[in-house]
Amino acid sequence: GVVILENPQIVITQMAIIACQKNNVAMVFCDDRHLPYSLLLPVSDANTLHNKILRQQIEMTQPTKKRIWQQVVVHKIKQQLITLEKAGKNTAQLERLVTKVKSGDPENIEAQAAKKYWHLLFGDTFRRNIDEPGINHLLNYGYAIVRAMIARAIVGSGLHPAIGVFHKNQYNGLCLADDLMEPFRPWVDWLVFNFVMKNNDEDIQINQQTKTLFLNLPNDSVQYKKNKMPLMVACHYLLADFKKTFDESRFKLSYPEWPKQIALL
Repeated sequence: GVVILENPQIVITQMAIIACQKNNVAMVFCDDRHLPYSLLLPVSDANTLHNKILRQQIEMTQPTKKRIWQQVVVHKIKQQLITLEKAGKNTAQLERLVTKVKSGDPENIEAQAAKKYWHLLFGDTFRRNIDEPGINHLLNYGYAIVRAMIARAIVGSGLHPAIGVFHKNQYNGLCLADDLMEPFRPWVDWLVFNFVMKNNDEDIQINQQTKTLFLNLPNDSVQYKKNKMPLMVACHYLLADFKKTFDESRFKLSYPEWPKQIALL
């Protein structure tokens, strides 16, 4: 099992920690951004299940990683198509690209789709830049919420968040989260687009009103393999699906479907 300590006001005794370790319960401590910061596991007793999962993750073959990344990119572009459709935009350009994604995405179809996607969604003058204010700041905040949700699901499943499939950076402890969150980004994009359309305000700031756009996203009802559940729960099923890809004969990842039909008011 796993215990995730997210609230900064939590105080826990040594006896409680030892009891968790004796019962093979991993403990995850989160920082002030609600991201996993440290992982506590027993060393005196063999944590065989976690060792097995970690070993499988480390030993994942390059062909397997490439096929997983292909699926992630395809899921992401399909979600971008849904966002564009809901926004009343033309989707023909992205529809042509989604069929061209190959194992490992060697032609970088993801980037090609993103360039067209941003112009279609927010106009020809928009540039996705994490340092730019306004829409970009809203996107950054929404992505951070999703990233934290995925990261918690990763450590809760016994996987190491730093061992990615595509993203590789020695200074990034959440490479796997950055991999698996990609298809969720268009959900955030839609929330931002919807907000901008309804408010028609060029001076968009991160405040209590805009934060509420995303805070309930982890609790939104989604459909995952014909079952309805909160998005944060579906993420745990996604990670269970990901672990099944350690078996070379199975490569298919299933992502939850769009959480709710949000119409422009």
